[in-house]
Amino acid sequence: MRSDAVTKGMQQAPHRSLFNALGLTEEEMNRPLVGIVSSYNEIVPGHMNLDKIVEAVKLGVSMAGGTPIVFPAIAVCDGIAMGHVGMKYSLVTRDLIADSTEAMAMAHQFDALVMVPNCDKNVPGLLMAAARVNVPTVFVSGGPMLAGHVKGKKRSLSSMFEAVGSYAAGTMTEEDVKEFENKVCPTCGSCSGMYTANSMNCLTEALGMGLPGNGTIPAVYSERIKLAKKAGMQVMEMLKKNIRPRDIMTEQAFMNALTVDMALGCSTNSMLHLPAIAHEAGVELNVDIANEVSARTPNLCHLAPAGPTYMEDLNEAGGVYAVMNELSKKNLLNLDGMTVTGRTVGENIAPCRNLNPEVIRPVENPYSETGGIAILKGNLAPDSGVVKRSAVAPEMLVHEGPARVFDCEEDAIEAIKSGRIVAGDVVVIRYEGPKGGPGMREMLNPTSAIAGMGLGSSVALITDGRFSGASRGASIGHVSPEAAVGGPIALVEEGDIIRINIPENRLDVDVSGEEMEQRRAKWQPREPKVTTGYLARYASMVTSGNRGAILEISR
Repeated sequence: MRSDAVTKGMQQAPHRSLFNALGLTEEEMNRPLVGIVSSYNEIVPGHMNLDKIVEAVKLGVSMAGGTPIVFPAIAVCDGIAMGHVGMKYSLVTRDLIADSTEAMAMAHQFDALVMVPNCDKNVPGLLMAAARVNVPTVFVSGGPMLAGHVKGKKRSLSSMFEAVGSYAAGTMTEEDVKEFENKVCPTCGSCSGMYTANSMNCLTEALGMGLPGNGTIPAVYSERIKLAKKAGMQVMEMLKKNIRPRDIMTEQAFMNALTVDMALGCSTNSMLHLPAIAHEAGVELNVDIANEVSARTPNLCHLAPAGPTYMEDLNEAGGVYAVMNELSKKNLLNLDGMTVTGRTVGENIAPCRNLNPEVIRPVENPYSETGGIAILKGNLAPDSGVVKRSAVAPEMLVHEGPARVFDCEEDAIEAIKSGRIVAGDVVVIRYEGPKGGPGMREMLNPTSAIAGMGLGSSVALITDGRFSGASRGASIGHVSPEAAVGGPIALVEEGDIIRINIPENRLDVDVSGEEMEQRRAKWQPREPKVTTGYLARYASMVTSGNRGAILEISR
């Protein structure tokens, strides 16, 4: 056992003295040491219940003969961080979480790990750490929030942001906004639509790293506590069989995850996180392949913000495994890969059925024959741009209009809310990429303002930043190369005609190559927005969005 390095032999007597100081008995020291990585805190609604999940995991580990030991992971609430300097600190925590978890796991020589994340960056950060440390590891999330109910309709956080835009447009009163404020987020849990947190928790199942129900069982259900106990017991089974993350997170597993991503209509942030996780697992996952996967994968779900159904509905319809079972009917998945259950993907999904064809469309009757995410390229995005195609109004799949150019999110929001953006415009927000932000802020405020102002089916938004999973409409993010490194998005001028063709995967600006070269010759890099602290270090090491914004040391 790895933990022998800290518990066995005369040389380890000082180590045992410190375990004694922790109150561990000799019997506990003689059992496998299982690290429980707890993302619990009191600022993130998706994490406020994780203390109960952690206690259940500990009980499961103990019942199965292990010694559970808890240590923490940080978490940022993207909703609370949205629209101000705090959003610069969201994506960057993914690497802090991965690094600190690796440090704790290696320093204390745990034999196995149970990861307890829930919200946006914790899931990919802990999956990255699991791949690095490569000891038997199970994931159990805190679960999704139940949908709110406003005026007889189910609602979620994206409705709240759009309500603010509606108020600015004069179509909603302050009292209406207050009602939304008090009702859209009724319970603990990760926000109730197919936003980034729920996307990544579902994709954890698809990867094989979470037990069935990990992505969909609501946070407030007692079934979530039972799942946590099972996770604690199952990690001990994995330890006995020596099943490790890199045995599970293979190239085939990532292809499965991409396929499920397309069927579910997940957040575009998955196009940042899956390549980053794959990188840590020693798998090269180029986002360009997403269009190939999309071309053969039907979109089966329209969960909020793309449609009127929510995570609780997906859970009742059979969850992620039911979606995977539908996909297997077209031979779209590799069914032979190992999973944390100790069984193969095919064995896991075989008994799972689609219990509600209104929530999970049968594979013969999809929302569309192609997947929920598209990668766009062209002279405005030579490397790539990403759009959640399943959440784009049909009339905006092909669009052209004049560029309205802004060098930061705040300026764009002011223009939208003051009525200076009109139907047909293409809003360009730049210098918000991984380096330029720094931190690649999410643009939920501007997309929600556009929708709230009634422009969701007539105005597009393009950025080298990124979008919340709660964003909808013709919102194209991750434009690479980003403005800060001189990408073409830095050369766009007010009034340039931008052409978007999502069915053909194109994003272009109607400017000649000669003119673009003249503009490039005049372009000067901007002074860094942040020159001290973690953000400055991050900006110096981060790669572009099309590579997953992974960190690299310059050599």
